[in-house]
Amino acid sequence: MNGDQGLFVPLILGILEGLTEFLPVSSTGHLLLAGHFFGLSQPATFVVLIQLGAILAVISVYFVKLGQLIGAALRGDRKAWHFALAVIITCLPAVVAGVLFRDFIQGVIYETPLVICISLLVGGFVLLAVDRMKLEPRYTDIYSYPWHLALIIGLFQMLSLVPGVSRSGSTVVGAMLFGADKRSAAEYTFFVALPIMAGAFGYDLYKSRELIDMSLGLNIAIGFAASFVVGALVVRYLLDFVSRHGFAPFAWWRIIVGGGGLIALWLMR
Repeated sequence: MNGDQGLFVPLILGILEGLTEFLPVSSTGHLLLAGHFFGLSQPATFVVLIQLGAILAVISVYFVKLGQLIGAALRGDRKAWHFALAVIITCLPAVVAGVLFRDFIQGVIYETPLVICISLLVGGFVLLAVDRMKLEPRYTDIYSYPWHLALIIGLFQMLSLVPGVSRSGSTVVGAMLFGADKRSAAEYTFFVALPIMAGAFGYDLYKSRELIDMSLGLNIAIGFAASFVVGALVVRYLLDFVSRHGFAPFAWWRIIVGGGGLIALWLMR
């Protein structure tokens, strides 16, 4: 691989990360399949660490709102504290499971494209079915989500530890099935992403600190920058898109990618 190709790969993967992180299509699944089928591969640590760009993308778009929430919490506002605790409750199941099963997930499932393709395909049909259900929303304000709903969403989010399932997809499905409307379910995933992805970033950085050299560090920086720019655009326009079109377009994309991947694996036997 020449120098241009060496910089091209993390750039493309960073764009792919930013484009898919907040869509219910599984960014990790797409990154791993890009490596398996097209040779656009980087170490598993790269896949986790470039998510920092997506984290900052959310912060950049919701900077004012986050500042208002923090200010309200410092003033003792009960609604702000309610929302903060709800986000923590949602994050806890995936945090515990992620720490316990990190090595198995990155060492085994990350290297099993069949599992990723099946997860994309099945998840696509599930998302399509939920999107078409005539559900009666009971919760439209993410700042007033009850704690039992936060816990249910957190349990659904645990499924996203399997690449191909999608963190945002699992949380959206869990939220909608138990009373949230489409727009608020999508918005809630942005806020839940912050502690989950920041925690995964910090933990993986610590565990892999001895593996990161100058070359990998440069690749991570390029991937981070690309994921930040593209991720910010996605976060800015996703909610309006979901309000108009629902989640069906993303479901069909999952079905196409997962089904295409299964066909490719069968042909490559």
